Amino acid sequence: MAKKIKEMSVEEKLKTLYQLQATLSAIDEKRALRGELPLEVEDLEDEVAGLATRIEKITREIEEFRKAVAQKRNDIELAKSSVARYKEQLNEVSNNRQYDTLTKEIEFQELEIDLCQKKIKEADQKIAERTQDAERAEQAITERKKDLEMKRAELDEIMSETRAEEEQLREKADDLELRIEPRLLQSFKRIRKNARNGLGVVYVQRDACGGCFNKIPPQRQLDIKMHKKIIVCEYCGRILVDPELAGIKITANGEEKPKKRRTIRKRAVAAATETAENA
Repeated sequence: MAKKIKEMSVEEKLKTLYQLQATLSAIDEKRALRGELPLEVEDLEDEVAGLATRIEKITREIEEFRKAVAQKRNDIELAKSSVARYKEQLNEVSNNRQYDTLTKEIEFQELEIDLCQKKIKEADQKIAERTQDAERAEQAITERKKDLEMKRAELDEIMSETRAEEEQLREKADDLELRIEPRLLQSFKRIRKNARNGLGVVYVQRDACGGCFNKIPPQRQLDIKMHKKIIVCEYCGRILVDPELAGIKITANGEEKPKKRRTIRKRAVAAATETAENA
């Protein structure tokens, strides 16, 4: 027969939720150390890829222009051959009609040569312009690759420093999540997701919600201290706990200090050990 898991009290649930919140906040802090670096690396990768695509496109355009120039030069040679042939035929014409026909053909071919030369000049200009564009893009991609290498190195350094700690915190968070009933965990995650600072559980600070800082009525504060039910802020929806449960000590002047662990027993043990060694 499977062992029945003992149901947690409301106080235990709140403590576990607050521990989970503290652990997830610590993970958020580790990730915050990386700042915008992951996004900067991603943006630079996209920019490098975009420049590479641009260079490929320019290279194809230049190749197309060069093919067009070669074709036009071939057309010029054909037209010149036709002009030379028609001029030879002029010497053999027998009437004005043939002469006029050949003359028009010569004029047409000469116009075709002029047009081809104009097209070649325009294409050469385009080749020069696109070559400059390609050179600028090559220079830009070289600079961006250097920036990307630096950003990646910076990110890798930070990741290597925080990865082990983050993994330990993630394991702790996973363990805490297993101890929380699914519906409550789902509600907590939803609240945390909607909160700007990622806080789903907050403690009462100066008679106010520690998340949105709206005042909490005295009776509701008393209910929070009783730990009889899970209470959320009526303004922001965050789960509320009292400072005592969160491990916060309120001083006489209202200041908040984390509770210190008692060290009397440790000091007593150390003293006893020292006495035994001197004996």
